[in-house]
Amino acid sequence: MGRLRVLFAALAAAGLAACGEAPAPRPAAKGEALKTAAVELRDVELTTSAEAVMEAVRQSTVSAQIAGRVVDLRFDVGDYVKKGDVILRIDERSAARALEASEAQVLEAQAALANARANYERSRQLLAQKFISQAALDKAEADNKQAQARLSAMLAGAGQAATERSFATVLAPYSGVVSARHIELGEMAAPGRPLMTGFDPSTLRVVATVPQAQVAAIQAGGKARIEVPSLGRWVDVKAMTIVPAADPRTHTTRIRLELPAEVRGVYPGVYARAHFVIGKAPRLLAPRAAVLKRSEVTAVYVVDEQGRARLRQVRLGAAGDEASIEVLAGLKPGERVALEPVKAGMASPGA
Repeated sequence: MGRLRVLFAALAAAGLAACGEAPAPRPAAKGEALKTAAVELRDVELTTSAEAVMEAVRQSTVSAQIAGRVVDLRFDVGDYVKKGDVILRIDERSAARALEASEAQVLEAQAALANARANYERSRQLLAQKFISQAALDKAEADNKQAQARLSAMLAGAGQAATERSFATVLAPYSGVVSARHIELGEMAAPGRPLMTGFDPSTLRVVATVPQAQVAAIQAGGKARIEVPSLGRWVDVKAMTIVPAADPRTHTTRIRLELPAEVRGVYPGVYARAHFVIGKAPRLLAPRAAVLKRSEVTAVYVVDEQGRARLRQVRLGAAGDEASIEVLAGLKPGERVALEPVKAGMASPGA
């Protein structure tokens, strides 16, 4: 009902003004003083805006490196994972048997090497005593080197088997948030199959696409802010990088804007709007909270020295920030406007 009263009051005021009779505004009820703010003329940063999208600098999909059934699944979409945490486990029995076989082959190669080394030492002593020929010693030396090579090969195979077994336990490569899970408990994993996708929320950036004609001015300004409409937030950019390449079809250039690590509540894919500073100029600014929009009417309640509120239509511009907006027509510097337009409408004539 409060909103209808405000609209009816505005229409009544407009009708009487058209007839040349303006209703006398009345002050707010006692004990209900309106909160007001002054309309100011001050230097503001002129900006050019571009649509943008959030993306993570570190975003990756963890895939399986061995085949096996998933026996332990510890995280789901939206969970925060620390670096080194176990994401999931794959049945490692097959890999464990392969490791045991490799270790047994290592023991066999070690025994063969010990025997070949002892035979070589005996052959050297026998040659010194002229009991065997040089050819027999050469044969013993060759057998010793062959046994050493076989042991090296078996050790490498055992190391590979141990590595394969370690792949059964999938660890988080860095701290982040799980954004997608591609496998369920009990399903078969295979080398290359995606398991989970995650991103690091502390390394977010915004990618905006701007016309090539504006790149020089944006680069000269060197400053930008990000607006996230879904959250109603503005964020200062930590660093700006202009990608040294242009799209020949659209004649646009991509600009990467790094966000501070403390930004929360945003994630890859969120729509944003980038505001690039290209200069400064004086502008008449009014608080955004004072602006009242009904259908195609944009207005504010102007409060006089006696505390009486009167509805006045205004025309807004594009300059401003999250707290203020440019006024092109309808207000003068120094006038005060109500920060609670609904409450001001209740106190206005016809309420």
